Amino acid sequence: MARTIPSAPKVPMPTPPSSPPAVTTVDRLAAQLTTAETAIRDPATPASKLPALGRSQQRAYRTMVRLPRLIPNVLAQLPPTLRPVVKANVLAGSELRKLNRPARRLPRWRIVAPAPAIQLLAAYRAAQAKLAVPWEYLAAIHLVETRTGRIRGTSSAGAQGPMQFLPSTWNRYGHGGDIQATDDALLAAARLLAANGGPADMAAALYAYNPSRRYVRAVSAYASQLRTNPRAFFGYYHWQVFYGDTLLPEGYPARPATPAPD
Repeated sequence: MARTIPSAPKVPMPTPPSSPPAVTTVDRLAAQLTTAETAIRDPATPASKLPALGRSQQRAYRTMVRLPRLIPNVLAQLPPTLRPVVKANVLAGSELRKLNRPARRLPRWRIVAPAPAIQLLAAYRAAQAKLAVPWEYLAAIHLVETRTGRIRGTSSAGAQGPMQFLPSTWNRYGHGGDIQATDDALLAAARLLAANGGPADMAAALYAYNPSRRYVRAVSAYASQLRTNPRAFFGYYHWQVFYGDTLLPEGYPARPATPAPD
């Protein structure tokens, strides 16, 4: 009788490794904002890390403002504690983008380094101590008007200085100060706000500063974040100047090198 030769046992084929899921724009934005917002608010974060964190935060918000369809999915991936923060900053950026329609030609500004953050915080609080206008609103106006003093130049409407006063308005609220000096401009802004409803009705006061509901909502949104956590200022402080979608870096406009003498 013929012997039956047993068949070789079947060896299972190894399963090929699956490819890692692609990182989407939503994933990247959610991670970027979670990292930046958490670190900015952490007192243990070294000051040397704050410039990169602030710029990363700003880039993420600019993307969300340009692509609002991403907002719900980004919010869904964030820790619940950060969702109100992100909503407020996106709201502010959206309102300002709708409010400001840049001209095709780049502005005749100079972009300079701002005063140190601690020095600015002291100036905001000194103005609050004198005139009772919350420092958070002064800081938010300073952020919106000149990126905390980075922009040097006259606006298309003729406004000047770090808080962007028209000369006629400065004559009323400047009290003989220098329209280009940060401390004097902050005090003038506080006088204007106090004379028009502040601090009791800051919405009315802001509308007197700039008669636009979009402006009021944007400044109020930034101020609300500073009230909730003053360390939010250390992110805003490092935001760069954009004219529309064009970055104007410190040193703009680049000046041609002076030829060396023969």
